[in-house]
Amino acid sequence: MIYACHLNDLPQGESLRVMAYVPIALFNADGEIYAVDDTCTHQNASLSEGWLEGCHVECPLHEAAFDLRTGQPSCLPAKHPVRTYEVTVAEDGGVYVHAAAAEPAAAPAAERVVEGAA
Repeated sequence: MIYACHLNDLPQGESLRVMAYVPIALFNADGEIYAVDDTCTHQNASLSEGWLEGCHVECPLHEAAFDLRTGQPSCLPAKHPVRTYEVTVAEDGGVYVHAAAAEPAAAPAAERVVEGAA
């Protein structure tokens, strides 16, 4: 979990970019805080620089839109979802994103089983 900002620093209808192991876009959509990968899955544009409409963000480059609740694209040209992150707002107003600050360690490679091998 990483500290992103204080709730007062993210007014309704605004967004900001948070640096973690990948850039994360943080949005205040009508008082609900959402976090998604900041990079559009259609082309490398920053979603935090896009337009917020309700629970959807529109990419500033080619107008692809994503549902902030699920990460699913809601129109073309995007075909793949963006990753979403859980967000916690502490009693003191601190906003925390449930993401790693550094790239997670790779899982060990699974052993390959070959049928008929002795």
